[in-house]
Amino acid sequence: MSIDQKITSTLTENYMPYAMSVIISRAIPEIDGFKPSHRKLLYTMYKMNLLTGNKMKSANVVGRTMQLNPHGDGAIYETMVRLTRGNDALLHPFVDSKGNFAKHYSRDMAYAASRYTEVKLDEFAREIFKDIDKNTVDFTDNYDGTMKEPVLLPVTFPNILVNPNQGIAVGMASCICSFNLKEVCDTTIAYLKNPNCDIMKTLLAPDFTTGGSLIYNEATLRSIYETGKGSFRIRSKYRVDKKNSCIEIYEIPYSTTSEAIIDKIIDLIKSGKVKEITDLRDETDLNGLKITLDVKKSTDCDKLMSKLFKMTPLEDSFSCNFNILIGQTPKVMGVREILQHWTEFRMGCIKRKIKFDLNKLTHKLHLLEGLQKILLDIDKAVKIIRETEKEADVIPNLMSGFGIDEIQADFVAEIKLRNINKEYILKRTAEIEDLEKELDRLSFVLGNDGEIRKIIISELKEISKKYGVDRRTEIISDEEIQVFKEEEMIEDYNLKIFLTKDGYLKKISFVSLRSASAQKLKENDSMIVEQDTTNRADLILLSDMQNAYKIKISDIPDCKASDWGHFVPNLIQMEKDEHILYAIATLDYEGFIFYTFENGKSAKISLKSYETKTNRKKLINAYSGKSPLADVRFLKEDTDLVAYTDLDKILIFNTGAIAVKTTKDSQGVAVMNMKKKSKLVKVELLSDVTFENPDYYKTKNIPATGYYLKPEDSGADQLTLF
Repeated sequence: MSIDQKITSTLTENYMPYAMSVIISRAIPEIDGFKPSHRKLLYTMYKMNLLTGNKMKSANVVGRTMQLNPHGDGAIYETMVRLTRGNDALLHPFVDSKGNFAKHYSRDMAYAASRYTEVKLDEFAREIFKDIDKNTVDFTDNYDGTMKEPVLLPVTFPNILVNPNQGIAVGMASCICSFNLKEVCDTTIAYLKNPNCDIMKTLLAPDFTTGGSLIYNEATLRSIYETGKGSFRIRSKYRVDKKNSCIEIYEIPYSTTSEAIIDKIIDLIKSGKVKEITDLRDETDLNGLKITLDVKKSTDCDKLMSKLFKMTPLEDSFSCNFNILIGQTPKVMGVREILQHWTEFRMGCIKRKIKFDLNKLTHKLHLLEGLQKILLDIDKAVKIIRETEKEADVIPNLMSGFGIDEIQADFVAEIKLRNINKEYILKRTAEIEDLEKELDRLSFVLGNDGEIRKIIISELKEISKKYGVDRRTEIISDEEIQVFKEEEMIEDYNLKIFLTKDGYLKKISFVSLRSASAQKLKENDSMIVEQDTTNRADLILLSDMQNAYKIKISDIPDCKASDWGHFVPNLIQMEKDEHILYAIATLDYEGFIFYTFENGKSAKISLKSYETKTNRKKLINAYSGKSPLADVRFLKEDTDLVAYTDLDKILIFNTGAIAVKTTKDSQGVAVMNMKKKSKLVKVELLSDVTFENPDYYKTKNIPATGYYLKPEDSGADQLTLF
């Protein structure tokens, strides 16, 4: 039996609650810098006295955390791993660990099972639980209502900025980079003193546990600080060991792993794009990460690393999305707005703590005031108690006898007999004056936001002094970066390109040509293009389907004259039944391609039209397809050409009579006036033919009809590409 239901109703009733649960209760961090899974785990450890006690088996902690977190032990343990000192994912870890917790910078390194490892809360965790027992934050029921857990933790510093946080929710995500604790504290102090301060003066740049070098661009970082969105680049650090001809990479971007880098370098070596590296090893050990590249002795290591920075995750970008839950609402904020919300949260925590202390001190003062009245006549108090027949009447009789309330009377009645002496009572009542002064001070602070800010500043200074460490991530200016130029890394030498009619391509160095015998071709194949060039040039291949394919000549393996060459479809991805007609090698894209069509028209297209800023490998509509192609040739400068029709008419013209076009698929202009059903079949360079009187066939103006071939010229040696 099927039930019809509108898709909108299904989304509202089923999908939306799931989406909201993921956003609010799982993936997006709150202003204290924690997701619910982090908070539940850390609070469980706090309640287990792991802040002061000895380390405990991780399995025990995971099991206890299940009382707050209704997930499997695997998910909880994975959360714990990231918070540990051993994993090295956080600048300031909250969990002190013993055992193998893997490393953040490794993809394949596995952490040990929870039964083998031990944990306790790190000393730094005191700053996230400070005064939590003084009603500084709200508590709520756990998932089954058997326990209470904090809604937020009363962090004494902007943890949301100090430790990195990433999460993917439904329809949104969060990615917060980490900053140096000292810089965050200094920035928060500056903000508390002046909300309009320049944040960039104190918050220099993000900082990561994996170190590396952050490529500093002031405009980019300022945009991230203001909007909470943007990306910056981090590159690895390396040192060159000239003695052993190797490069040691010892710090990598936080957003990648050593295995990802190694895999990419191996791919480049196998594809022949990197030829300088002879061996590659992962030498990571207890001393930290190290990837070693053995290189050829003649290698310029700095240039090689510039190339690897561009082609591998050795240089990576970190995309920021400062999406934080404020209340129950996710919000993308800049650093200033984050500090504003954290300040409001922290001020709220301090006010609640002050109110807690006020209530406690007020209660104590109230008791001592009652005790002070007893001081007036201790014997009377003893007499009242001794003469009271029923125990239940002791409190009422003390109340009426001294004019005190029930709470005060109960306190007096509970005093031990040994303490009912003048010395004890005088010592206790002497506290009254101090309590009154302290209450006045707390009341003043509670009603003065400026005083509360001073408390926060004092705490931040103490935290910075006690826990602050130097930056791990170096800051380098983007102007100092050596930009990789691919052509500088390509070995340059002179060579010759050959293309055959059957689509075979040869790349032969001049050195090899000098010692070579005749060119070997496949049976019935013939050469259609021969061109001198260099290994740094680009090669443009024109097909019979109006496509142009571009390939770096350096990517083509060298050949010998005795080889057939490389079959072009094996070098580039071509369409079915497509054939290459012509090839042009160019280093500077100077010159033009001259197309001649069977309808008597010619197009003169600048080679610059085929130059692209991006590394595109295929250009469609490379030339006009309105009429079949009779001839194509690459010319550096204008020259005289000889055109032939199938009616034995000949015309000699100069390409200078035709204007250069930049539109690749231009139909061109008429060169010969064609009779009905006739077509232009061939074009040659005038220098390649022998005529008795070439001027007879020449024309100054185009289009022209042409002239019939003279009998004495009919035996001329004529060449063709097709």
